[in-house]
Amino acid sequence: QVQLVESGGGLVQAGGSLRLSCAASGTILHIVNMGWYRQTPGHQRELVAEHNSGGARNYADSVKGRFSISRDNAKNTVHLQLNSLEPEDTAVYYCNARVYTRPGVWDDYWGQGTQVTVSS
Repeated sequence: QVQLVESGGGLVQAGGSLRLSCAASGTILHIVNMGWYRQTPGHQRELVAEHNSGGARNYADSVKGRFSISRDNAKNTVHLQLNSLEPEDTAVYYCNARVYTRPGVWDDYWGQGTQVTVSS
């Protein structure tokens, strides 16, 4: 199986910055997409940013221009730079990856989540 481990969450004042990191390990042939989602109580998990293997990047409208996703394919890692943080960004952030473990066999994997809290 594949494991995703996130780090970098914490408490920050509005306007501040954080950098989240996610490292994938295990039986990995190829990672198609890596991305970040976030979730708050009573809300569905929503896409924040994703980075596919071809280099395309997608962002939620609410974070566009403030967050930046980067990916190191050789290290199977993805990072999310969160700038100009707002209280509305407070959530548990989850790393996600679609991973081929062998040719023709893939699945979606999730990290355990890391808490980001932005004070007003």
